[in-house]
Amino acid sequence: FTTRDWKGKEVPAGSKMRIQVYADDCTGCGVCVAQCPAAAKGALKMEYRLDHLEEERKNLEFFDTLPYKSRTEVDKTTIKGSQLIQPLFEFSGACAGCGETPYVKLVSQLFGDRMVVANATGCSSIYGGNLPSTPWSQDEKGHGPAWANSLFEDNAEFGLGIRLALDQRRDFARDLLKKLSAEVGDELVKSLCEEPQKTDADFDRVRTHIAQLKAKLAQIDSNDARMLMAQADNLLQRSLWIVGGDGWAYDIGYGGLDHIFSLGRNVNILVLDTEVYSNTGGQASKSTSRGAIAKFAAGGKPGGKKDLGQFAMAYGNVYVAQIALGADRNQALKALAEAEAYEGTSLIIAYSPCIAHGINMMTTQDRIKDAVKSGYWPMYRFQPTTDPNGKPFHLDSKEPTMPFKDFALQEARFAQLQRTKPELAEHLFSLAQRDIDERIAYYKQLVEVQRYVNE
Repeated sequence: FTTRDWKGKEVPAGSKMRIQVYADDCTGCGVCVAQCPAAAKGALKMEYRLDHLEEERKNLEFFDTLPYKSRTEVDKTTIKGSQLIQPLFEFSGACAGCGETPYVKLVSQLFGDRMVVANATGCSSIYGGNLPSTPWSQDEKGHGPAWANSLFEDNAEFGLGIRLALDQRRDFARDLLKKLSAEVGDELVKSLCEEPQKTDADFDRVRTHIAQLKAKLAQIDSNDARMLMAQADNLLQRSLWIVGGDGWAYDIGYGGLDHIFSLGRNVNILVLDTEVYSNTGGQASKSTSRGAIAKFAAGGKPGGKKDLGQFAMAYGNVYVAQIALGADRNQALKALAEAEAYEGTSLIIAYSPCIAHGINMMTTQDRIKDAVKSGYWPMYRFQPTTDPNGKPFHLDSKEPTMPFKDFALQEARFAQLQRTKPELAEHLFSLAQRDIDERIAYYKQLVEVQRYVNE
């Protein structure tokens, strides 16, 4: 059971670290090796599974007895700190090298112990709910995400309904709590009703107070006490995430999504953007880019990609971010944290390479890097502000250093058109480059725009 000294301030001095492979669950995608900064030194390398299976099973048996760091012990705003937290989404049935699951895993590490997920039908609902097993799990205290899947077309409405229900149950619990203040104590009532719930320390404190409340309620013989006992857990603020792909968000479910944008309720929306209907075989969506070949666009999609973020930003009070984990992990982590902390509607659009792109799935994170380098996928954050002098738009990606064509020809969805219809490909690629140039220029203008939310 080999370990190395931990280098960094995330854990106490003298701590050890180990990368433990779950040999029975590894899909052999190779992404970890491709991305490891010390792979050349042998830190990670691909070897035959059966040569190590029995030994690693024994190591894993011991490894699983080691405790995870609690959320209050680490700084989860850093990449290293966040990865010391137990994932509450693991070992999914997604394609090897899937570009979606790293985002879902990260969200589960950041907020999973109080997370509620409304999942649109699509890839994420298949690998997320492939019964009788599920990748959604729980920690040693039994806390973990609550997950449900609705239809393809109504996930936004489904998630909104869950948010309304959670809020109603919380308010009902508070009303009962206030009615019973004489029995349970004014100090406990005040703490559960008025103290902030923003940090992990806050949430730990609330859970402690809920346990104290339940102990007192068990001694009270009344209908209100029994009802509050059943509702007490709803006093903890839940983190609601509406999750789905671009086929749902850009196309079939967009009407419901737009309705949520207009309401300003406290929901977080994560769009796993593969730019096609991945689960049904790679059909073109409004997210598919100009020049890409997909089902129903066999001759290359002639029109440009819908800018979903712009639709949301038009309301002015929706937090919006485009993230690209392989290109800038810190920006992705920062955007997710800001979105969840924002007390309103937030939209995260995450670039997710897919097997339907016709790429080596070992290189998914490299494909994300090149998407950003070429300007194909700009990274930004739109943070609504009440400051009259505020400039809410932040362009996080740098000036493009790679032509779109160089990026595109690394993927079969674009390269196939170059082989079969070279003249059309050149035309569409030139238009796609113009799309990129115009979009980047427009975003640069947005950086200087002053805009604030009227309250």
